[in-house]
Amino acid sequence: MGQKQQPPTDPTAEHKKRRRVGFSNIDAGIEAKDCIKIYLVSSKEQVGASENYCIDPVDLNGFFDEDGKIYGYQGLKITIWISSITFHAYADITYQSKSDGGKGITELKSSLQRIFAETLVESKEDFLKSFSVESNLIRSIVSSGEVLQHKGSNEHFRDSVTHYGADTSDVKVVRMVIGNEGTGHLYSRLIPLVLLLVDGSNPIDVTDPGWELYVLVQEINDEQGDIQHRVLGFTAVYRFYHYPDKTRLRLSQILVLPPYQHKGYGRRLVEVVNNVAISEDVYDLTVEEPLDYFQHVRTCIDVQRLLVFSPIQDAINSAVSNLKQGKLSKKAHVPRFMPPSTAIEDVRKTLKINRKQFLQCWEVLIYLGLDPADKCMEDFVTIISNRVKADILGKDSGNGGKQVIEVPSDYSAEMSFVMFRTGNVEGGSLQMDENQTNQREQLQQLVDARIKEIQSIAQKLRPV
Repeated sequence: MGQKQQPPTDPTAEHKKRRRVGFSNIDAGIEAKDCIKIYLVSSKEQVGASENYCIDPVDLNGFFDEDGKIYGYQGLKITIWISSITFHAYADITYQSKSDGGKGITELKSSLQRIFAETLVESKEDFLKSFSVESNLIRSIVSSGEVLQHKGSNEHFRDSVTHYGADTSDVKVVRMVIGNEGTGHLYSRLIPLVLLLVDGSNPIDVTDPGWELYVLVQEINDEQGDIQHRVLGFTAVYRFYHYPDKTRLRLSQILVLPPYQHKGYGRRLVEVVNNVAISEDVYDLTVEEPLDYFQHVRTCIDVQRLLVFSPIQDAINSAVSNLKQGKLSKKAHVPRFMPPSTAIEDVRKTLKINRKQFLQCWEVLIYLGLDPADKCMEDFVTIISNRVKADILGKDSGNGGKQVIEVPSDYSAEMSFVMFRTGNVEGGSLQMDENQTNQREQLQQLVDARIKEIQSIAQKLRPV
């Protein structure tokens, strides 16, 4: 039987079989932080120069689409110049090409306006002109404020990155009430830097007269021999009513501009606010959600004040003496070595340090009275460990019955609380982790971090 003859082969058939449906690449986008550079400049000659101070924002991605990316551009570069004279901004945008790669094309102007709002100048020419046209802006605004005298401590804590001994005779702090039109105008110019450099910040209400702005200003002689006023930093403080006849201050925002950081200017702002709290006899001074570095500086300042505050020296010496007796770790119940209530009240009344902050300082004060080589240091660590555990798990984490929940209060800068029975909830406390091993590890990490912080502060304050 003959083999069945195959039809003639189509030379294009093989090629057709191999063809596949193709898809163009979906635009992966570029993160804002990878294509945006921000520079702070003090003259029009610095615009475009490469040696200017580059700002490192906390999170640029948060101002762009949900995933923090920019879409539709190839070879995108955005250079933003911020004037330290007027706080106007200009954005120089360049790219190789623009096309929709499946995710749309990001509208750059509106995205940048989320940060810079009306401070963003469209024309480079107008931006350059602003250096001369508004050269006296800061001087005219702060002229209506109150210059505050600085009464810092005579001794300065040692810090490898803080050079507080520099000449600051040309620097002053001016207090301005936000209800003033000029103050609101100045703060509005500063908002972009607050958003870029202060983690988790929100602009304050420039219509609320309860706000006060403490502006750190430096007087500089320009090339023409005129005196320019340069803003180095500021802090925003809110004044609350405290029953029955007091007010209390809450430091809400503090920012020293990047070129002037680590030179003692932040400390100067804090010391001036401390002086205001004392001279005006407010109830106390609190800080809204302080970041770790600021809390470190604040505690250094307060511990230094407490070291020369005579009404509490006997209490400190007594606590240190008891701790040096040793063998606390062998006791069934280790005391927390809390300061007496009279000391807490004396510190609040005289130095305006609130209770929570004083307790932080108290641990440092005790540590300073000990020799790091002493055996009692083990007991000190045990005390810190018990305090951290009590703060996280509750004072009596083994017994149920009650639970404390913090709630906001319109009548207090601190949090208020409600207490209720927890029913059958075992332990009556919030657990860090259901796994006991993980919980112990987490607690130990917190204890280690606290001990390290205490040692760091003490190192700066101990005599050389």
